[in-house]
Amino acid sequence: MAHLPPIVNASTAKLIEHTLAHHAGSLSADGALVVSTGTYTGRSPLDKYIVRDATTEHTVWWGDVNQAMDPTHYVVLRDRVLTHLESQQSYVLQASVNADPRFAYNIMLHSESPWHTLFAGNLFRTSYTAQQPLITILHAPTYDALPARDGTRSNVAIVLDIASMTIVICGTAYAGEIKKAVFTLLNYLLPMRDVMPMHAGVNVGRDGDAAVFFGLSGTGKTTLSTDPERPMVGDDEHGWSDRGVFNFEGGCYAKTIRLSPAGEPEIYAATRQFGTVLENVVIDPDSHIPDYDDTSLSENGRAAYSLDILANTAVGSMAGHPKTIVMLTADAFGVLPPLSRLTVPQAMYHFLSGYTAKVAGTERGVKEPSATFSTCFGAPFMVLHPGRYAALLAQRLEAHGATVWLVNTGWSGGPYGTGSRIALADTRSMVRAALTGALDTVAYTTDPVFGLAMPQSCPGVNPQTLDPRIAWGDATAWQVAAQRLAKLFHANYIQYAAEAPAGAAKGAPISRG
Repeated sequence: MAHLPPIVNASTAKLIEHTLAHHAGSLSADGALVVSTGTYTGRSPLDKYIVRDATTEHTVWWGDVNQAMDPTHYVVLRDRVLTHLESQQSYVLQASVNADPRFAYNIMLHSESPWHTLFAGNLFRTSYTAQQPLITILHAPTYDALPARDGTRSNVAIVLDIASMTIVICGTAYAGEIKKAVFTLLNYLLPMRDVMPMHAGVNVGRDGDAAVFFGLSGTGKTTLSTDPERPMVGDDEHGWSDRGVFNFEGGCYAKTIRLSPAGEPEIYAATRQFGTVLENVVIDPDSHIPDYDDTSLSENGRAAYSLDILANTAVGSMAGHPKTIVMLTADAFGVLPPLSRLTVPQAMYHFLSGYTAKVAGTERGVKEPSATFSTCFGAPFMVLHPGRYAALLAQRLEAHGATVWLVNTGWSGGPYGTGSRIALADTRSMVRAALTGALDTVAYTTDPVFGLAMPQSCPGVNPQTLDPRIAWGDATAWQVAAQRLAKLFHANYIQYAAEAPAGAAKGAPISRG
C-alpha cells in the first residue's frame, strides 16, 4: 500500500464522515457519533508502564501502580507502532492541555482512528502554540504488543516515556486511555513546577467562590460539579497553582449509565449534540435513540463532548483559590454520614485513603459491597509518592483556608441490599448548603468511630438522614459495621504512613476496629 500522508486537524464533520465510511460507528437520532470499543470497555491499569531510566529511576513511585518498562523494550515497541501508523491512513490532531498558559503543553496525537481523533479534539484544548513543550501520543488501537518481544503483560500497552514526553498506546480501543495517559504524565510534570494536579471537578459561584470535587468514578464528581447555578471550570482534571485552579482539558467525559434529562439535564443535553462521541452506549437499531439503562455493552458507557457546547462554563476555564473542597465517596456499607466537615488532618488522611466501595452487580464476581481505596482519588494516575500530593494539598489548605467536606453519595440506613441509595436531590441540597455557608452556624455531632463532624440540620434535608446511626435504626449494628470499615482504613493507610505529611495520621478513625 502506498504511503498516505496523515490528515491533519480534520474537521468534526470530516472525522465523522471517515468513521462512518470505515463502518466504525453510527449516528444517534440527534447526531452524536456512537461507537463501540470492543473487547476493552474500560482502562487497563495492569497494562500501563513507565520507562525506567535516569529521569524516572529515583522519582517515580514504583510498584503495582507504576510498572517499569526497560528502555530497550520501549524503543522497539515505539518504532513498530510508528511503522504501523505510517503504513495506513492516519490522523494528526494538534491541541493542548492546561488553561493556565504558564503551564500549558502542546499535544500532538497520531492515530489510525478518526473517531479517537474526534474524541481527543473534544477532550483537549484547541490552542496550539509553538513556544509550549510538546507531548506526543502514538495511538494504534489495532496494533497488538507481543509480550515475549515487548516485555508486556498482554497485547495491550500504555507506555509513558517521561524523558521525551511521548505516550504509546496500542491494543485497546478504549478512548479513555488517551485522556488518562496525558493526565498521568501531568501528575509527574506539574508537581515539579509547584502545581497540585487533581483528579477533581471544579465549579465557581457568582462571587468567584471556587469549589473542588474529588471523587472516583461513580461517586458523582461530574454530576455534582455540573451545576446550573455555578459555572463549570471542568469536570475531571485540574491544577491548583499559586494563582488558583485551572482546567487541564477542554471537554467532559461523562458516564451515561441511567442518564436522564430530569436527573442530569446539562449532561443529557450534551449527549444530543453533533460532534459528541457516545462510547459503548446502546442505541435502538431502528430509531437510533440511545438507551442509557441498557448496560449490555458496558457499565461504563461514556459521552465525550466539548465544554463549548455547555451553556454554563467559567470564562477561561480558570478560577481563584477554592473556598470549598468536597471529597466524594459512595459508601456501599452505609456507614459514613451523607455529609461531614473535615479538619485539615482528616482532609489529608481521607485524601490519601481515597475510599469508595464497589457494589454487587456492577462488576463480574462482586457479590457484596467491597471497599476500594484509591489514593488521592486517582491511584492509577499518581506517578509520584502519594505523600507528595497530600503535602501539596495541606500547604494549600493552610494557606487559603478552604473548608473540606466528606460527602457520601452511597447508601444510608444499612448496607447495599438493606439500606437505600442516598437521593441525588438530598446530596445536591447538602452540597449547596456547604457551598453557600448555610452550615456555618448549625450544631454538629461527632460520630464515635470516624470522628467526623456531622451537621444536625441542613436546609431541604430530613435531619434523621444526616446521622447514619439514626438512619440505621440500630446504633449497635451501625457501630459494628463502622468499626469493621475503620479497620480497613487503618490497614490501608500503613503503606503511606512513612512518607505522609506530618499530622495526617491524626485524621484517622478514632476506633481501630
